[in-house]
Amino acid sequence: MRPAKTTARIGLAALVFALGAGLTAAKAETTLVLSSWLPPKHPIVAKVMKPWGRDVEKATEGRVRVRVLAKPLGAPPAHFDLARDGVADITYGLHSFTKDDRFLRSRIGQFSFLGDNAVAVSKAYWNVYAGELDAAGEHEGVKLLSLFAHGPGLVHNNQRKIESPDDFSGLKLRTPGGYIADLAQDLGVTTQFMGPGEVYEKLSRGVIDGVTFPMEALKAFRLSDHIKYSMSVPGGIYNTSWFLVMNQDKWDALSDTDKAAIERLSGAAFAERAGAVWDAADAGGAELVAESDIDLHQANDAVLAAIKERAAKYEAEWADAVKAQGFDGATALTELRTQTGVSY
Repeated sequence: MRPAKTTARIGLAALVFALGAGLTAAKAETTLVLSSWLPPKHPIVAKVMKPWGRDVEKATEGRVRVRVLAKPLGAPPAHFDLARDGVADITYGLHSFTKDDRFLRSRIGQFSFLGDNAVAVSKAYWNVYAGELDAAGEHEGVKLLSLFAHGPGLVHNNQRKIESPDDFSGLKLRTPGGYIADLAQDLGVTTQFMGPGEVYEKLSRGVIDGVTFPMEALKAFRLSDHIKYSMSVPGGIYNTSWFLVMNQDKWDALSDTDKAAIERLSGAAFAERAGAVWDAADAGGAELVAESDIDLHQANDAVLAAIKERAAKYEAEWADAVKAQGFDGATALTELRTQTGVSY
């Protein structure tokens, strides 16, 4: 026979094991795969997506992990559908990459003269698009986690300084699609669409003359050796509207506690986080330009007037289209600019 103390120890050990197994089961991890198409060292990946993922794990006490893939599960334009269809659990991307009109109201985040820094534009974009323009309704099939924008967009080229509206004519520029592609074409530009990762090769080979990008891209994509002129516009000649989304079934499977934890890190908080990283990256790009031979100049009155004339036309067309959906786009755009402090 076993001594009573030995039996007691065995019984206690079994109880501890059972309790431990139950505790482990209660804290079982859900791993969410985030497909990322920007280079792994890009600020949005290294300083936004990955830290956000770590914060999600911490906020959910290890129950939910976010694994950011080193290589994407599809081309950049496919990323919304990758999340919707469950190929990836979480994705981010540009609304303008999607060629249909499912994100019509998102175009409010792409216009000219929106704001002079990414934090202000991103926060206002979230407030207005997710608010009175019902962004969630346009993101059918996914959980909309957040929205954001980069810093003010510029026109960079290696052919000539743009000193009159006619100087746009014939330039071959890469654009991200959407509003800026339409605006550039109206100004006489020949536009080409390609993912950011393709720009260096096409620019260095002379396939394109330049790009529409925020300042950070000159450093992030190593473009400074192939750019001679960079033209800025107060509030940006354009911006880009970005989404962060999650597969709806994956979201629904999470506990209410974990959903609440993730939402506290998303929405306006994520918009501000992303905006701050964009602004820091723009500052790095500006430092690089200051040390280079690139001619950085602001659009003169004639060029600015030409941009404003065409921008007003596209804003009015958009507002009419949005009105047909039951939304007041003109008032929403005014509110966005009020929140960013842009006078237009």
